[in-house]
Amino acid sequence: MTPILLGAIGVLLAHPLPALLGLMRWPYRVPRAAIVLWQAMAVAAVLAVLGAGLSTALWLVSPDDRLQWWHVIAHFLVLALTAFVVVRLCWSAWTVARDTRERRRRHREMVDVLAEVDRAEPGMRILLEHRPVAYCVPALRNSRVVVSSGTLDQLDDAEFAAVVAHERAHVRHRHDLVLEAFTALRTAFPMVPRGDTPLEQSRVLIEMLADDRARREHGTLPLARALVKLADQRTPAGALGATTATTLRLERLSAQPRTHAVEAVFAYALAIAVLVVPTVSLAVPWIFHAWQSVI
Repeated sequence: MTPILLGAIGVLLAHPLPALLGLMRWPYRVPRAAIVLWQAMAVAAVLAVLGAGLSTALWLVSPDDRLQWWHVIAHFLVLALTAFVVVRLCWSAWTVARDTRERRRRHREMVDVLAEVDRAEPGMRILLEHRPVAYCVPALRNSRVVVSSGTLDQLDDAEFAAVVAHERAHVRHRHDLVLEAFTALRTAFPMVPRGDTPLEQSRVLIEMLADDRARREHGTLPLARALVKLADQRTPAGALGATTATTLRLERLSAQPRTHAVEAVFAYALAIAVLVVPTVSLAVPWIFHAWQSVI
Protein backbone atom coordinates (compact mmCIF):
# COMPACT_ATOMS: atom_id res chain seq x y z
CA MET A 1 0.00 0.00 0.00
CA THR A 2 2.84 2.42 0.82
CA PRO A 3 4.34 2.39 -2.71
CA ILE A 4 0.91 3.07 -4.23
CA LEU A 5 0.15 5.95 -1.85
CA LEU A 6 3.59 7.53 -2.30
CA GLY A 7 3.30 7.18 -6.06
CA ALA A 8 -0.14 8.79 -6.01
CA ILE A 9 1.19 11.67 -3.93
CA GLY A 10 4.08 12.14 -6.36
CA VAL A 11 1.71 12.22 -9.33
CA LEU A 12 -0.63 14.70 -7.63
CA LEU A 13 2.23 17.02 -6.69
CA ALA A 14 3.76 16.78 -10.16
CA HIS A 15 0.71 17.69 -12.25
CA PRO A 16 -2.83 18.44 -11.00
CA LEU A 17 -1.93 20.36 -7.83
CA PRO A 18 0.62 22.69 -9.54
CA ALA A 19 -1.88 23.28 -12.35
CA LEU A 20 -4.58 24.15 -9.82
CA LEU A 21 -2.32 26.43 -7.76
CA GLY A 22 -1.13 28.14 -10.92
CA LEU A 23 -4.72 29.23 -11.67
CA MET A 24 -5.25 30.83 -8.27
CA ARG A 25 -4.75 34.51 -7.55
CA TRP A 26 -4.27 34.52 -3.78
CA PRO A 27 -0.58 33.44 -3.90
CA TYR A 28 0.24 36.77 -5.56
CA ARG A 29 -0.88 38.53 -2.38
CA VAL A 30 1.75 36.66 -0.34
CA PRO A 31 4.68 36.08 -2.71
CA ARG A 32 7.21 34.99 -0.09
CA ALA A 33 4.89 32.36 1.40
CA ALA A 34 3.83 31.27 -2.09
CA ILE A 35 7.44 30.65 -3.11
CA VAL A 36 7.94 28.53 0.02
CA LEU A 37 4.81 26.56 -0.91
CA TRP A 38 6.04 25.96 -4.46
CA GLN A 39 9.41 24.80 -3.11
CA ALA A 40 7.74 22.47 -0.60
CA MET A 41 5.57 20.93 -3.30
CA ALA A 42 8.57 20.35 -5.55
CA VAL A 43 10.65 18.74 -2.79
CA ALA A 44 7.72 16.63 -1.63
CA ALA A 45 7.03 15.42 -5.17
CA VAL A 46 10.63 14.29 -5.63
CA LEU A 47 10.72 12.61 -2.21
CA ALA A 48 7.40 10.84 -2.87
CA VAL A 49 8.61 9.47 -6.19
CA LEU A 50 11.89 8.29 -4.67
CA GLY A 51 10.04 6.80 -1.70
CA ALA A 52 7.67 4.98 -4.02
CA GLY A 53 10.60 3.50 -5.92
CA LEU A 54 12.51 2.38 -2.85
CA SER A 55 9.47 0.92 -1.10
CA THR A 56 8.46 -0.94 -4.25
CA ALA A 57 11.96 -2.37 -4.64
CA LEU A 58 12.04 -3.62 -1.06
CA TRP A 59 8.49 -4.96 -1.24
CA LEU A 60 9.48 -7.10 -4.22
CA VAL A 61 12.09 -8.96 -2.16
CA SER A 62 10.17 -8.93 1.12
CA PRO A 63 10.73 -12.11 3.16
CA ASP A 64 6.98 -12.31 3.72
CA ASP A 65 6.56 -13.64 0.18
CA ARG A 66 8.03 -16.62 -1.65
CA LEU A 67 10.94 -15.10 -3.56
CA GLN A 68 10.95 -15.86 -7.29
CA TRP A 69 13.34 -14.97 -10.05
CA TRP A 70 11.15 -12.23 -11.48
CA HIS A 71 10.99 -10.57 -8.05
CA VAL A 72 14.76 -10.13 -8.12
CA ILE A 73 14.78 -8.80 -11.68
CA ALA A 74 11.94 -6.37 -10.95
CA HIS A 75 13.70 -5.34 -7.73
CA PHE A 76 16.85 -4.28 -9.57
CA LEU A 77 14.90 -2.65 -12.39
CA VAL A 78 12.97 -0.48 -9.92
CA LEU A 79 16.17 0.38 -8.06
CA ALA A 80 17.82 1.32 -11.34
CA LEU A 81 14.90 3.54 -12.29
CA THR A 82 14.98 5.23 -8.88
CA ALA A 83 18.74 5.75 -9.17
CA PHE A 84 18.21 7.21 -12.64
CA VAL A 85 15.81 9.80 -11.21
CA VAL A 86 18.39 10.83 -8.59
CA VAL A 87 21.26 10.98 -11.08
CA ARG A 88 19.16 12.85 -13.61
CA LEU A 89 18.15 15.44 -11.04
CA CYS A 90 21.70 15.91 -9.74
CA TRP A 91 23.12 16.17 -13.25
CA SER A 92 20.49 18.71 -14.23
CA ALA A 93 21.16 20.81 -11.12
CA TRP A 94 24.89 20.81 -11.81
CA THR A 95 24.63 21.63 -15.51
CA VAL A 96 22.07 24.40 -14.98
CA ALA A 97 24.23 25.95 -12.25
CA ARG A 98 27.38 25.66 -14.38
CA ASP A 99 25.81 27.07 -17.55
CA THR A 100 24.03 29.88 -15.72
CA ARG A 101 27.16 31.03 -13.90
CA GLU A 102 29.23 30.87 -17.06
CA ARG A 103 26.63 32.86 -18.97
CA ARG A 104 26.53 35.49 -16.25
CA ARG A 105 30.31 35.65 -16.04
CA ARG A 106 30.59 36.34 -19.77
CA HIS A 107 27.80 38.91 -19.60
CA ARG A 108 29.40 40.62 -16.60
CA GLU A 109 32.73 40.84 -18.41
CA MET A 110 31.04 42.26 -21.50
CA VAL A 111 29.19 44.87 -19.45
CA ASP A 112 32.40 45.88 -17.67
CA VAL A 113 34.03 46.50 -21.04
CA LEU A 114 31.15 48.31 -22.74
CA ALA A 115 29.54 50.22 -19.88
CA GLU A 116 30.63 53.08 -17.66
CA VAL A 117 31.14 52.65 -13.93
CA ASP A 118 28.83 54.63 -11.69
CA ARG A 119 31.10 56.05 -8.99
CA ALA A 120 28.19 56.75 -6.63
CA GLU A 121 26.74 53.21 -6.85
CA PRO A 122 29.25 50.34 -6.50
CA GLY A 123 28.41 47.50 -8.82
CA MET A 124 26.29 49.64 -11.16
CA ARG A 125 27.10 49.92 -14.85
CA ILE A 126 25.65 52.44 -17.30
CA LEU A 127 25.27 51.41 -20.93
CA LEU A 128 25.29 54.08 -23.64
CA GLU A 129 21.95 52.96 -25.06
CA HIS A 130 18.99 55.21 -25.85
CA ARG A 131 16.42 52.51 -25.04
CA PRO A 132 15.45 52.20 -21.36
CA VAL A 133 17.17 49.16 -19.87
CA ALA A 134 17.40 48.03 -16.24
CA TYR A 135 18.37 44.58 -14.97
CA CYS A 136 20.77 42.84 -12.62
CA VAL A 137 23.33 40.08 -13.10
CA PRO A 138 23.34 38.19 -9.77
CA ALA A 139 26.44 36.54 -8.34
CA LEU A 140 27.87 35.50 -5.02
CA ARG A 141 30.42 38.26 -5.50
CA ASN A 142 30.76 41.00 -8.12
CA SER A 143 27.08 41.22 -9.00
CA ARG A 144 26.03 43.96 -11.38
CA VAL A 145 23.07 46.31 -11.71
CA VAL A 146 22.91 47.48 -15.32
CA VAL A 147 21.00 50.51 -16.56
CA SER A 148 21.14 52.45 -19.79
CA SER A 149 21.55 56.14 -20.44
CA GLY A 150 18.01 55.99 -21.84
CA THR A 151 16.79 54.87 -18.43
CA LEU A 152 18.47 57.85 -16.81
CA ASP A 153 16.88 60.16 -19.39
CA GLN A 154 13.33 58.79 -19.09
CA LEU A 155 13.05 58.22 -15.33
CA ASP A 156 13.03 60.94 -12.71
CA ASP A 157 15.08 60.59 -9.54
CA ALA A 158 12.35 58.85 -7.52
CA GLU A 159 11.53 56.40 -10.31
CA PHE A 160 15.19 55.60 -10.87
CA ALA A 161 15.76 55.03 -7.15
CA ALA A 162 12.79 52.63 -7.06
CA VAL A 163 14.16 50.63 -9.99
CA VAL A 164 17.61 50.40 -8.43
CA ALA A 165 16.09 49.28 -5.11
CA HIS A 166 14.12 46.62 -7.02
CA GLU A 167 17.23 45.24 -8.71
CA ARG A 168 19.31 45.38 -5.55
CA ALA A 169 16.60 43.36 -3.76
CA HIS A 170 17.12 40.61 -6.35
CA VAL A 171 20.87 40.68 -5.78
CA ARG A 172 20.74 40.92 -1.98
CA HIS A 173 18.23 38.10 -1.47
CA ARG A 174 19.56 35.87 -4.30
CA HIS A 175 16.18 35.44 -5.95
CA ASP A 176 18.01 33.90 -8.88
CA LEU A 177 18.65 30.74 -6.84
CA VAL A 178 14.89 30.13 -6.61
CA LEU A 179 14.60 30.20 -10.38
CA GLU A 180 17.73 28.08 -10.77
CA ALA A 181 16.28 25.29 -8.64
CA PHE A 182 13.02 25.19 -10.58
CA THR A 183 14.91 25.41 -13.88
CA ALA A 184 16.96 22.37 -12.89
CA LEU A 185 13.79 20.47 -11.98
CA ARG A 186 12.17 21.36 -15.29
CA THR A 187 15.32 20.46 -17.23
CA ALA A 188 15.57 17.10 -15.49
CA PHE A 189 11.97 16.12 -16.26
CA PRO A 190 10.84 18.10 -19.32
CA MET A 191 8.05 15.65 -20.18
CA VAL A 192 6.15 16.17 -16.92
CA PRO A 193 2.85 17.95 -17.74
CA ARG A 194 2.67 21.45 -16.27
CA GLY A 195 6.24 21.03 -15.06
CA ASP A 196 7.01 24.60 -16.08
CA THR A 197 4.28 26.07 -13.83
CA PRO A 198 6.47 26.41 -10.68
CA LEU A 199 9.17 28.16 -12.72
CA GLU A 200 6.73 30.53 -14.42
CA GLN A 201 4.97 31.37 -11.17
CA SER A 202 8.24 31.89 -9.31
CA ARG A 203 9.44 34.37 -11.94
CA VAL A 204 6.43 36.53 -11.18
CA LEU A 205 6.60 36.02 -7.41
CA ILE A 206 10.23 37.09 -7.05
CA GLU A 207 9.47 40.25 -9.03
CA MET A 208 6.66 40.97 -6.59
CA LEU A 209 9.04 40.43 -3.68
CA ALA A 210 11.45 42.95 -5.17
CA ASP A 211 8.51 45.30 -5.81
CA ASP A 212 7.60 45.15 -2.14
CA ARG A 213 11.12 46.15 -1.14
CA ALA A 214 11.22 49.03 -3.62
CA ARG A 215 7.74 50.19 -2.58
CA ARG A 216 8.69 50.24 1.10
CA GLU A 217 11.79 52.31 0.36
CA HIS A 218 10.53 54.71 -2.31
CA GLY A 219 6.74 54.48 -2.51
CA THR A 220 4.26 52.88 -4.86
CA LEU A 221 3.77 55.64 -7.43
CA PRO A 222 7.44 56.05 -8.50
CA LEU A 223 7.78 52.29 -8.89
CA ALA A 224 4.57 51.96 -10.90
CA ARG A 225 5.56 54.82 -13.23
CA ALA A 226 8.98 53.25 -13.74
CA LEU A 227 7.45 49.87 -14.61
CA VAL A 228 5.28 51.50 -17.26
CA LYS A 229 8.26 53.31 -18.81
CA LEU A 230 10.38 50.14 -18.81
CA ALA A 231 7.62 47.83 -20.02
CA ASP A 232 9.12 47.20 -23.48
CA GLN A 233 12.63 46.25 -22.40
CA ARG A 234 14.06 42.77 -22.90
CA THR A 235 16.13 41.10 -20.20
CA PRO A 236 19.24 39.14 -21.25
CA ALA A 237 19.36 35.42 -20.52
CA GLY A 238 20.55 34.71 -17.00
CA ALA A 239 19.71 38.20 -15.74
CA LEU A 240 16.73 39.40 -13.70
CA GLY A 241 14.81 42.31 -15.17
CA ALA A 242 12.17 44.64 -13.82
CA THR A 243 9.50 44.06 -16.45
CA THR A 244 8.33 40.46 -15.97
CA ALA A 245 4.49 40.27 -15.78
CA THR A 246 4.22 44.06 -15.73
CA THR A 247 0.43 44.19 -16.03
CA LEU A 248 -0.14 41.76 -13.17
CA ARG A 249 2.32 43.61 -10.95
CA LEU A 250 0.77 46.98 -11.73
CA GLU A 251 -2.63 45.59 -10.71
CA ARG A 252 -1.11 44.44 -7.44
CA LEU A 253 0.58 47.79 -6.85
CA SER A 254 -2.68 49.62 -7.49
CA ALA A 255 -4.40 47.69 -4.69
CA GLN A 256 -4.31 48.98 -1.13
CA PRO A 257 -1.25 47.52 0.66
CA ARG A 258 -2.26 44.90 3.23
CA THR A 259 -0.47 42.21 5.20
CA HIS A 260 -2.72 39.30 4.08
CA ALA A 261 -1.75 37.37 7.20
CA VAL A 262 -4.43 34.70 6.70
CA GLU A 263 -3.21 33.76 3.24
CA ALA A 264 0.42 33.76 4.41
CA VAL A 265 -0.31 31.48 7.38
CA PHE A 266 -2.34 29.18 5.15
CA ALA A 267 0.49 28.94 2.58
CA TYR A 268 3.14 28.22 5.22
CA ALA A 269 0.90 25.66 6.96
CA LEU A 270 0.17 23.96 3.65
CA ALA A 271 3.90 23.86 2.81
CA ILE A 272 4.65 22.20 6.15
CA ALA A 273 1.81 19.74 5.70
CA VAL A 274 2.93 18.79 2.20
CA LEU A 275 6.39 17.93 3.50
CA VAL A 276 5.58 16.46 6.90
CA VAL A 277 2.31 14.51 6.49
CA PRO A 278 3.53 11.99 3.87
CA THR A 279 6.75 11.48 5.85
CA VAL A 280 5.04 10.91 9.20
CA SER A 281 2.08 8.90 7.96
CA LEU A 282 3.74 6.79 5.26
CA ALA A 283 7.52 6.91 5.15
CA VAL A 284 8.26 6.53 8.87
CA PRO A 285 5.93 3.52 9.39
CA TRP A 286 7.30 1.90 6.25
CA ILE A 287 10.91 2.41 7.39
CA PHE A 288 10.05 0.95 10.80
CA HIS A 289 8.35 -2.06 9.22
CA ALA A 290 11.25 -2.63 6.83
CA TRP A 291 13.73 -2.48 9.69
CA GLN A 292 11.71 -4.93 11.74
CA SER A 293 11.59 -7.30 8.77
CA VAL A 294 15.35 -7.16 8.39
CA ILE A 295 16.16 -7.85 12.01
